[in-house]
Amino acid sequence: MEIKKNNPVLAFISKIILYIIMTFFTIMAIYPILWMFIQSFKSRTEYMQTSKLALPINWNAANYPFLWNPPRGLTGFSTYFMNSVFYALVTVVFVVILANMAGFAFAKFDFKISKFFHTLFIIGILLTIQSILIPLFLMINSFGLLNTKLGVLIPYVGLGLPMAIYLCTDFIRNIPDELIESARIDGASYIRTFISIVFPMCMPVSVTLAIVTFTATWNEFIMMNLFTLGGEDNKAIPAAVGKYIGALGSDSGKLFTALSISVIPILIFYFVFRKQITKGVAAGAVKG
Repeated sequence: MEIKKNNPVLAFISKIILYIIMTFFTIMAIYPILWMFIQSFKSRTEYMQTSKLALPINWNAANYPFLWNPPRGLTGFSTYFMNSVFYALVTVVFVVILANMAGFAFAKFDFKISKFFHTLFIIGILLTIQSILIPLFLMINSFGLLNTKLGVLIPYVGLGLPMAIYLCTDFIRNIPDELIESARIDGASYIRTFISIVFPMCMPVSVTLAIVTFTATWNEFIMMNLFTLGGEDNKAIPAAVGKYIGALGSDSGKLFTALSISVIPILIFYFVFRKQITKGVAAGAVKG
């Protein structure tokens, strides 16, 4: 006996199963963050002596003011936090703008040399940080940019451009040539055409790039820590988190406090732009 497709009982059971699956994966995603936040209220002694799954016996909130405004002589977490915000926002602005400009040139200007340069950027996608870390360090040092914010920003932007240019070029190829030609007939320069027509139409892929670049920059540790060896003033949050992890033991309370503070901007960024993430990924996946 065949079950009708519009059977209300079958539809209800399917919906229940779907909700159960969605609830399970939601809990799996939220629980680690909630657990980390709860552990930040435990002292180091309590964390070591009690169950890792238990709630704090004494809710200790002293870790938060200690990290944000520590005793004299220690670098406050606010310094690391503001450096992370600076690195992430500046990198996002430069990567998004430069990638869209380069994508416009590669997609709409038919020069022989443009294919060569586009190939060079695509090859950059294959590079890993580990493979270029030593020559990059020597270059930064030779230019006198070691222990400076600029010495951190230049590699961030440079390493973020290959994938960004690839996505923007693919996206801009789908923009009708007639729009650009009509703007040129009306007397608009290429810069004016880019600002008024191309860049606004690239907003979906630009938002996607902004989110990916922001997250990658916020969590990056190797280059930031290596290029700022001379002091704490230019270090970002990952370096601050590393201060509370040692070979002989970790200050668990401060470690989880630092992690809890560091994850808040990422969560806010996601919840604000969650709709743009879905639209941007779908738009960026379209190829002509």
